[in-house]
Amino acid sequence: MIPEKVTNSIDHANAVFARLDQRDGAVRDAARRERQRLNAGLGRTLGRAGIAILVISMATIALGLIRPIGMFGFLAAVGLAVGVAALLLFSGGREIAAPNVTPDLPNGEMVQRFDSYLFRARRALPAPAQAELDRLSAQLPPLRQTLERIADHDPNAQDARRLMSVHLPNLIDRYLHVPAAYREQQDGEGVSVDERLVEALVAGRQALTEISEKLARTDMAAFETQGRFIQSRYKDEAID
Repeated sequence: MIPEKVTNSIDHANAVFARLDQRDGAVRDAARRERQRLNAGLGRTLGRAGIAILVISMATIALGLIRPIGMFGFLAAVGLAVGVAALLLFSGGREIAAPNVTPDLPNGEMVQRFDSYLFRARRALPAPAQAELDRLSAQLPPLRQTLERIADHDPNAQDARRLMSVHLPNLIDRYLHVPAAYREQQDGEGVSVDERLVEALVAGRQALTEISEKLARTDMAAFETQGRFIQSRYKDEAID
């Protein structure tokens, strides 16, 4: 018979491994979404570079028809085209920066940019904060699907946009500015910088969860209303 202490230890280990598997799954999914965004961005960048080269080529040909440009002019045009293409290709650095959000940015794109920001910021945070970021990142795909069909000026959408574009990025940015040697020091409430970061991330994640639940309840109520209407309208009516 297996001692109870050993059984408890096995159960605890299984629970830890399950949490690690879930975390790895969240990280893997976030990496896959980031690769998809990078590939899409690379395609757009290559397209812009191609258009720039085409414009420079057409301008060079037009100028050559009007006035001979010679070998040096041709080489200058080639150098200009290569320089512009290189500038476009290498100007899209992936630094850790808050999502660039404009008032007319659609909700779905807002979530995409925040998801990318979390993925890039993750490595700079301590392990407990990384775990919380994984939980936050895991709930973004369904939130994006919900927000994509909601008007940008909806109060719940506005709350979500402020959290993802201002409050949470500012929190991480301020944390990264604290020197590493000071992050374990406790403040007046006995809480370290690392602990305060995790607590704030938990609060932000819970706020997004509440927004998602509000939107889900609204959808459920709308569905129930539509179902009751159809029942009352057609329940006792014969259909030919």
